[in-house]
Amino acid sequence: MNDLLNDLEKILFTEDDLKKRVRELGESISEDFKEDSAPILLVGILKGASFFLADLAREINLPTEIDFMSVSSYGRGKVKSTGVVKILKDLDEDIEGKNVIIVEDLIDSGLTLSYLRDMMVRRGAKRVKIATLLNKKAKRKKEVNIDYEGFEVPDDFIVGYGIDYSEKYRNLKVVGYLKKEIYSK
Repeated sequence: MNDLLNDLEKILFTEDDLKKRVRELGESISEDFKEDSAPILLVGILKGASFFLADLAREINLPTEIDFMSVSSYGRGKVKSTGVVKILKDLDEDIEGKNVIIVEDLIDSGLTLSYLRDMMVRRGAKRVKIATLLNKKAKRKKEVNIDYEGFEVPDDFIVGYGIDYSEKYRNLKVVGYLKKEIYSK
């Protein structure tokens, strides 16, 4: 693990920072949905959101279902979105009448989340909300309303806590800036 940490320019959020913020988000979701009898379905966007989703689900004090989607607007090893959203794995659950919370690790361009939100509405979700660990507003191409935001981050290449570069660094317990010489090879 220390070898991976050595690839970071700087740690932005420690394990304690992440735990505290995820707990606060879970409390907010619990409060917002406490009077709603419709089921809550957390939809994790694979692979990056899986770490955040697992921790967030444990902090929500209401009955909660979980499903996953795999979508891509990045090619393997790419650091910029192509702008084209492809669904690689669709939902297993019917979402009609459910409160859907799309759980993402990092929102930058907004294109993927805007597309997914519209798709969930068309599929009959009662409400569609978005929860993200990190919000990179500087990269926004399509405005998207984020209901539950962990942290706003600057436009630097970030890894850790589910966020990868070429399938590495997801297992870091922190979030940090990846050294430029690593991803600019």
